Amino acid sequence: MKETIEFIQKKIRDFKPELGIILGSGLGDFADNIDGVRIKYQDIPGFETSTVAGHKGQLVFGEVLGKKAVIMQGRYHFYEGYHISRIVYPIKVMKKLGVKTLIITNAAGSVNKSYKAGDLMVISDHINLMGVNPLVGENDATLGDRFPDMSEVYSHALVDFVQKKGKELGITVRKGVYAAMSGPSYETPAEINMLRIMGADAVGMSTVPEALVANYCSMRVLGISCITNSAAGVHPSRLSHAEVVETAAKTKDSFMKLLMAVIEEI
Repeated sequence: MKETIEFIQKKIRDFKPELGIILGSGLGDFADNIDGVRIKYQDIPGFETSTVAGHKGQLVFGEVLGKKAVIMQGRYHFYEGYHISRIVYPIKVMKKLGVKTLIITNAAGSVNKSYKAGDLMVISDHINLMGVNPLVGENDATLGDRFPDMSEVYSHALVDFVQKKGKELGITVRKGVYAAMSGPSYETPAEINMLRIMGADAVGMSTVPEALVANYCSMRVLGISCITNSAAGVHPSRLSHAEVVETAAKTKDSFMKLLMAVIEEI
């Protein structure tokens, strides 16, 4: 960690981010026009390489509407073969750099039958079905408690604020529960039915490990899903990652409009 922080600080000098943003599949364009320092993951000691299409794999440090931010332009996924502790390492680095609020975005499939591709959903809670917990192992007391409370992983105030801002902008923002599966295979129709019975509204292969650790690190967390497809069994069409990226790209205008409005007042 010390080596990681020293390497980054040499690049960004006295820049101290207070806002962290993770951009999911097909949503990385948000950071393209930000003037700042860009550092490839593979160049940072302790970081891994993002291998999934639609993830550029770099940290972007810069100001967004006057807010000093560090943006993950792409993320790691558990299914890429990394140990779960590596998936959340960047979140711990953000905490050490001074980040207090983390906005996590993702592309997700709809479990709720009333959702459709192109909808945005603010995450009110999650169900961890990845089979792992990133806090297993030795605890770093400088980051958080051994047994962190999880009753409000996603800030209720931020959830309400996003829905209110969506209405002002004429953007439909649903509120729902996000279920995380390990992937990389998509879920079966039976698994989607199980998730629906459990109370999930959307499903994906990310976000929960980062949100869990950010909450552990006493950050305010906001999660926003771009519903890019209907999950298995909801509609007869077959699922593909190309569809996920394509739908996310089509939705990026409303997504970016909402995200900028939230950042401006966060």
